[in-house]
Amino acid sequence: MLPKKAHRRSRFESSSMASTPETEDQKPKHRPIIRIGIFIIAHSFLVSVVCCTAGVVALLLLPVLAKKTHVSENALMPGSASPMIADRDVFGANRFLNELTSMKLKSKRTGIEIPRLIALHMANLGGEVSYHKFQNQENKFHPLHFFTSQDAGANRVNRTCESYATNTVGIIRAPRSDGKEAIVLVTPYNPVNLSQNEVLSLGIAYSAFSVLTQVTWLAKDIIWIAADSQYGEYNSVSAWLKDYHTPSFGGSRKLHGNGCHKSNDVHESKLDIIETEVSDTLRHSGTMAAALVIKVANTGEEGGQDTLNIYAEASNGQMPNLDLINVVSYLAVYGQGFRVQVEKLVSLLDSKWLKFIGDVVETVGIIARSLNPQWKFGIPVKEYVEGSATLVSSLYNQALGVPTGSHGAFRDYQVDAITMEISPKLSSTSKGRQTEFLFRGGRLIEGAIRSVNNLLEKFHQSFFLYLLTSSNKFISVGVYMIAFLLLVAPLPVLAASLYSDANKSNPESENEPFKSWRWLYPTKTVFLIHLWGAIVSLLPYFIYQIPDSQPTSRLLIWASLSLFILTVLHSFFKARSVQWALLKSVTVSTAFVGLCVMSVINFATAEIGALLLVPMCLMIKPWRVAGKLHSALNLVLVIIGFPGAAFSVVKSAFGFQEGSTLVEFWYWLESLWAWNSATYIYICMVHLPCWVLCIYILLHSCL
Repeated sequence: MLPKKAHRRSRFESSSMASTPETEDQKPKHRPIIRIGIFIIAHSFLVSVVCCTAGVVALLLLPVLAKKTHVSENALMPGSASPMIADRDVFGANRFLNELTSMKLKSKRTGIEIPRLIALHMANLGGEVSYHKFQNQENKFHPLHFFTSQDAGANRVNRTCESYATNTVGIIRAPRSDGKEAIVLVTPYNPVNLSQNEVLSLGIAYSAFSVLTQVTWLAKDIIWIAADSQYGEYNSVSAWLKDYHTPSFGGSRKLHGNGCHKSNDVHESKLDIIETEVSDTLRHSGTMAAALVIKVANTGEEGGQDTLNIYAEASNGQMPNLDLINVVSYLAVYGQGFRVQVEKLVSLLDSKWLKFIGDVVETVGIIARSLNPQWKFGIPVKEYVEGSATLVSSLYNQALGVPTGSHGAFRDYQVDAITMEISPKLSSTSKGRQTEFLFRGGRLIEGAIRSVNNLLEKFHQSFFLYLLTSSNKFISVGVYMIAFLLLVAPLPVLAASLYSDANKSNPESENEPFKSWRWLYPTKTVFLIHLWGAIVSLLPYFIYQIPDSQPTSRLLIWASLSLFILTVLHSFFKARSVQWALLKSVTVSTAFVGLCVMSVINFATAEIGALLLVPMCLMIKPWRVAGKLHSALNLVLVIIGFPGAAFSVVKSAFGFQEGSTLVEFWYWLESLWAWNSATYIYICMVHLPCWVLCIYILLHSCL
């Protein structure tokens, strides 16, 4: 007889032994989310095709998904008050214009006389006037100052009289303010070669400045900057902003000190009086709530409307709050009868393939409304084509990372700013038309300032991340990110699929994952190639040290040094054979990470980069593994994926091809690094290394 405990133990052991064969045949059940992940990885090719196709379709449908703009901040109340600008304000502006014109025609020393004349009129209106002197600054690439402001790495020339320019700054102290907030008006002009359009822009600012010195509702100070743009519109505003935000102690600077531009002409006796009332020390106000840059462009079409062009893109794709654009657009259209537009890519307006897509969208919309009248899908062909042309222009300007005007200098200090460029009708040269033009321009500026004056806090209600398809339609970040996410979604799926296939081909790695070194060598290869990209991004700084070098020679030196460094680094990983599937898995993973990081910095650059990089990373295979058709497709994708080739293809497709392609490409790169554009970092440290790795995978059996 066995004891009871032993009897129970023997029964348990026999039952467990009996159930063992059944459990071994059954696979362990995973959680639903894990089973979905395994299914997606197992069908990575199908997922990649579906996601990439859906991403391109979503990108083409963005003009259809655009929404109407509206003012989100109720406190702005655009157009709620009647304009207060009167005949005397416009009469004074006309007199100011006549004096500017006569001085431009008679005097030979307008470089200093025009700023003094502007200061005289600012002071007569009751403003606190000061001069701001700054030097000519040359944009130059410097790696240590790359992510600082645009002028941080500038090269200052010798301090001579000719290198100085003078901004004239007038400040209106608000009667209902403690001086802690301000609104800025900027009128760029070239005192050495003053044009009639610049005279008109100064006149519009004068009429608005005149009425703002008399109103009682002003709660924020008004700063009017007559920006000396002989060295560039951006440089003048950027220099003033830098000095405005940098504390200075003592050291007054005379406008015509050190013998610069000093004159004893009797004609200037009236201007000399104002020198006692104008400070040579920079005057300050409070935090800037918003800034408006006023410009007058060339005349428009005969008999057409006055047109207002709005430019908003700043460095690295930064945009002002959408409410600022909405307020100006609303006041211009419904208050002053302007035709408001934003920049569009004109060459796309006659595109046949874009019109074909518009026809398809319009037809689908008609069918959808016939099935259900509440389905408001689809837009007319003309509206789709114009929206697409505007969308492409907005994407390009944001991806370029270069400001489209001097308003970009304000975004570097987190100040919402736009450039308002007014194009009058051809008949604006007449005296009566000029008076009307000054009236309407002054009312527009007054209305915009009055709306911003109502704010008790900074702009925050509306969007900062958006794309424009017209002056009154936009695409928010929640919509346009869908296309990007669909494009990059196949990358981690493919990386996981390659990892799974590698483990299946080598079962020992599943049992000893930490003892397998197979992943070390492809990771080392990818790291060295990205290190090469970082070195390539720094080469222009040293190339610029070569005296008297031409753009073509600089580009050839850059390409030669890059190839030489790549050859040297290649010797570190060519001795060890790297499995191409593992190398592709790591390459795809780094491309995914790089694109996602870039989408946070500049979405437009990441979107365009994904269109070029994702198909290449997904399709690339070695020559021996891929078939003939697949190899030909790989070759086409690799050629188009090269930054220089992609630049040439885009320029040719959009009708921008002018001069030598190599020289144009070098100038384009110069503009990127001179303006500290993050697109340059993306090209050198993400796109170019991934392209080289794809070449390495393509030629894997030959290396």
